[in-house]
Amino acid sequence: MTTTSSATSSDNRYYKNPFNDFNQGNSRDILDGNQVHRIFRDRLNNSIKDLLQRLDKNKKYWDVNDEYSIYTGVAGIAFLFYQHGKQFNDHISNKRAAELIERSIKGFHSKHRVAFLTGTAGPVALGAVFNHTQAKQEDATSMIKMLRHFSKYVLNDMDKVPNELLYGRAGYLFGLLFVNSTISPPPIDAELIKQVAAKIINSGRVYSEKNKSKSILMYEWHDKEYLGGAHGLSGILYVLLQAREYLNQDQLKVVESAIEDLGQFKFSSGNFPSSVGNKADKLVHWCHGAPSFAMLFSLASEIFKREDFYEIAVECGEVVWSRGLLKKGYGLCHGVAGNGYTFLYLYKQTKDIKYLYRACKFAEWCMDYGTHQSRTPDRPFSLFEGLAGTIYFLMDCQNPAEAKFPGYTG
Repeated sequence: MTTTSSATSSDNRYYKNPFNDFNQGNSRDILDGNQVHRIFRDRLNNSIKDLLQRLDKNKKYWDVNDEYSIYTGVAGIAFLFYQHGKQFNDHISNKRAAELIERSIKGFHSKHRVAFLTGTAGPVALGAVFNHTQAKQEDATSMIKMLRHFSKYVLNDMDKVPNELLYGRAGYLFGLLFVNSTISPPPIDAELIKQVAAKIINSGRVYSEKNKSKSILMYEWHDKEYLGGAHGLSGILYVLLQAREYLNQDQLKVVESAIEDLGQFKFSSGNFPSSVGNKADKLVHWCHGAPSFAMLFSLASEIFKREDFYEIAVECGEVVWSRGLLKKGYGLCHGVAGNGYTFLYLYKQTKDIKYLYRACKFAEWCMDYGTHQSRTPDRPFSLFEGLAGTIYFLMDCQNPAEAKFPGYTG
């Protein structure tokens, strides 16, 4: 079943895609077989250098003491430097990452902000991983202990922690998975991850049964049943899929059923509404709309071997190609770079070079940073709203096989 919608045209949210779609003739300087061509890699590299210089020149605007999160604060800039240091073996980037991580952890005061992207758990998890890579095991161990400590808030019903990714339990679960996927042997015990995942699943079942929801799992945030990546069901399910080795067969079956149920909310266009009951087919962002659903259904199709999931992922990809060059900007959360990850993920899952080409064309748009933008975000240099996230995407386009949407894929 699909949902009817009222679509919004390109005049106020997105630019009409000016790029020709993939064919062998128009991809010669972009792809070399199933790899990014050396010519385009050089273009990416030059753009990364230029945009990093722009980030440096504007340091006084982002190097502030009132925002420490990975989402829009200095910890997000640290994440970029950590990734740049790792990818280019750049010691200066490593040093800058270390300084910003330390400041972020000291700057946070609310222990109840447990999510990776917006809470203390993010800088702590990133700090654990970074210090491990720098052979600072004592510091890494201290941060892992701190991360474990936050579980008492996550597992305690009295603290009323939401379940979504941006502020809630799914965000904490991601932090645990991020640490375990990067540090060997995995330092977070399996039992804790199982408890957090079970808490998320049980909360969704209880809410769904109480409210007679159309999905076996459903969640509420700020009086709405959101469906997108940041606050809603697709983001929660995507993190649970990444935790699948910690789920029993019954729990995994519930997750599969919830993904199946989620498909019923799809618009006839291939896009998804931001929340249950919303009939406005207007948002094509990672936070609300097709990009996060493409990632979820793509991964689900691989895990459960289901063609119907694959078809939904492909439909979402077509929506992003058509409507993903946003006038709003270039960021990860609600911008072109975040939308570009749609194609990196579809390429990784399908090996179809059409998607690698599309990712590169969205990267090409991002290289012309600032030209196509109707508004300036609140945090224009941050990881999720601005320049740092765009640079991160361009770096991932250089190594598509290793690409991971920061704070969303562990």
